[in-house]
Amino acid sequence: MSEVTELIQRGPAEALAGLLGVPMPEDELPLFWHWVYLLDRPDQSELGRDGHVAAGVEPGRRRMFAGGAIRALAPLRFDVPATRRTQVLDTTEKQGRSGRLVFTTIGQQVFQRDELVVDERQTIVYRDLPAAPAPDEPFEPRPVAEDEWSIEITPPLLFRFSALTYNGHRIHYDRDYAREVEGYPGLVTHGPLQALAMAEAARARGLGTACEYRLVAPLFEHQGLVVRFDGQQASVHDLSGRQTAEATIS
Repeated sequence: MSEVTELIQRGPAEALAGLLGVPMPEDELPLFWHWVYLLDRPDQSELGRDGHVAAGVEPGRRRMFAGGAIRALAPLRFDVPATRRTQVLDTTEKQGRSGRLVFTTIGQQVFQRDELVVDERQTIVYRDLPAAPAPDEPFEPRPVAEDEWSIEITPPLLFRFSALTYNGHRIHYDRDYAREVEGYPGLVTHGPLQALAMAEAARARGLGTACEYRLVAPLFEHQGLVVRFDGQQASVHDLSGRQTAEATIS
C-alpha cells in the first residue's frame, strides 16, 4: 500500500477548470477532481520506456486505462489536508483476440479529517505491443448536436492534462512514440480525461456522487471529444459518432 498526504489547495482545481472550460467549484471538489491532487511523483530513474513506472510491468507490454468506479461519500474540501491510500486489489489474466491481456484493479481511498470521503477503484489492462502500426481509418466528422458538449482535442490540451495529473505516458504527448512503438495513428486522448468530461456533463445537471465508467475504444487527437448525457447515462464519442467511453452517473 502507498500513502500520500497534502493540503487541498485551490490552484490545481483552478488549472483543471481553465483547461476544460468549466465552472470552478466553490468549496469542495467535484467527482474525479481529486485526480489532480495526491499524486505519485516517482524518480525519473524509476520510469520505463513508455514513461510509466517500470517496476512490476513486463517489458514490451502496452498499458491502457480500462475504466472503474467511484463514490463520493462526503465532501472533499479545499484548505484541509487529505490522505490518499492506494493498493492493488486484484490481477487477472485473460486471452483476447489480440493476445494475452492482464487486468490490474487498483483501489484508492481518500480521507479528510479521518473520514473516508472518496472510495474508488480503477482497472488497468496490459496487452502485447502490435506487430505493425494500425492503418489509418476513414474519418468523417459530423455536426455536433445542440445537447452535446464538444471539447477540441489538441496536443497542448493533452500535454497540459498529462502535466496536471503527473501522467508520464508518452502516448499522450510523443506522437512518434505513439505511432512507431505502440502502433497508434496519433496521440491518444486520456481515458481519465474522458471520464472527467462525462462527470462534468452530469455536474452541470446537478449530479455527481457516484460513477461507474468504461473505456470501450481508443480516442485519438484528430477525432475530437463529444459528450452526450441523458438521464444518468453519459457517453463519449468522436466527431464521427464512434463511441469510446460510457458511464452511469448519479
